Amino acid sequence: MAGPDQLEELRRAGFAIAYRMLGSVAEAEDVVQEALLRLVRAEDKGEQIESPQAYLSTVVTRLAIDQLRSARARRETYVGEWLPEPLVTDPEEDPARHAEMADSLSTKFLVLLESLSPEQRAAFLLHDVFDYSYGQIAELVGVSEDNARQLASRARRQVDEGKPRFDATREEGEELARRFIAAAEEGDLDGLQALLAEDVVVHGDGGGKAPAIARPLFGRPRVSRTLLAWAKAGRRIAGLSWRVVQVNGQPGVMTLDGDGRLIGVMTLDVADGRIQAVNSVVNPEKLGHLGPVADANALLRGS
Repeated sequence: MAGPDQLEELRRAGFAIAYRMLGSVAEAEDVVQEALLRLVRAEDKGEQIESPQAYLSTVVTRLAIDQLRSARARRETYVGEWLPEPLVTDPEEDPARHAEMADSLSTKFLVLLESLSPEQRAAFLLHDVFDYSYGQIAELVGVSEDNARQLASRARRQVDEGKPRFDATREEGEELARRFIAAAEEGDLDGLQALLAEDVVVHGDGGGKAPAIARPLFGRPRVSRTLLAWAKAGRRIAGLSWRVVQVNGQPGVMTLDGDGRLIGVMTLDVADGRIQAVNSVVNPEKLGHLGPVADANALLRGS
């Protein structure tokens, strides 16, 4: 029977697949927990499981596919833009592995996966990100090996058209994030514009539960004015602070109120020394896994 250390290793491996499949921390944790329970029950019944990891990967993949099918209807009625739940990552845990996997965690990459069918997403991620063979994928997804190959190939063509490109080191990204915060706090329009790509875009996800833009905004002038307006509104909130973190493998910023409660999380897509995109999540239902969450509407009314 799997011991605590092995179960934790299996949990981490299962979560890596489930989160990329679902774009939701809460849903990924639920899927992995159910898969681990099934593994433990199977072992308790005396079933001979040669590879607990293969067993867990199979259950996680199939549960995630089922979850995605039901999630599609919910996302069609989602208020405003949908962005994945932000995942704060710690590159110090395994720097080499973090660098290798960071692109497949990025907000833009996870949004691109939304255009795929659940089976395409599974085949593509398992093969291109987790190095599973097509034979293994066929067993996990429940299709023939040829079908697994076709699913991954079609998904790859769709993803490659919009695949994000990031060329900043962790240190460069964090320095850019600090300069971004400083310019926003000081209301420095010229300083902020110098950090943004000419065709920069900002995305916002409030889910109808917190103030957010209804659709993407494009272009340096419009994006910079919008960001400064957000910062100005934030300065009216007593004790508001900004913290540089790694979010989804990219430089990010957490905004906190005076009591340390989370207001929102932004990720910055960086390439060619400039910020190419700003992705802001303020939907409180997507932030609870990161700690206590503030009531953004109440804070703004109070200010």
